[in-house]
Amino acid sequence: MIDLEQYLPILLFLGVALAISCIFVFLPMGVSRLTGTHNPTAEKVSEYECGFPAFEEPRSQFDVRFYLVAISFIIFDLEAAFLFPWAVSLDDTGWIGWGAMMTFLGILAIGLTYEWKKGALEWE
Repeated sequence: MIDLEQYLPILLFLGVALAISCIFVFLPMGVSRLTGTHNPTAEKVSEYECGFPAFEEPRSQFDVRFYLVAISFIIFDLEAAFLFPWAVSLDDTGWIGWGAMMTFLGILAIGLTYEWKKGALEWE
């Protein structure tokens, strides 16, 4: 038979966390609604970007190169995140860990070279 009393602290923790998060979300909204003036005008609800009204459709498409640069940034950011723990644990992993990381860095270098040769990193 399963003893459900073991889960009581977890349920209590989740309940307190839910209550506190609801307080942080809904209490400021309620206080602002009760104490502030709610007077929406056309000027207040209009789109506003960078100090001037929007001049093109908000659903316009980005250039594909933007996505390629963003994905490249994420890949090389993750590479840096993998390098720090590897450098710390290099004594424990030995030559096998070193070889595995060199293989990983080699694959990334090949990918970077391919991107560079294809012109994905050049911005016009």
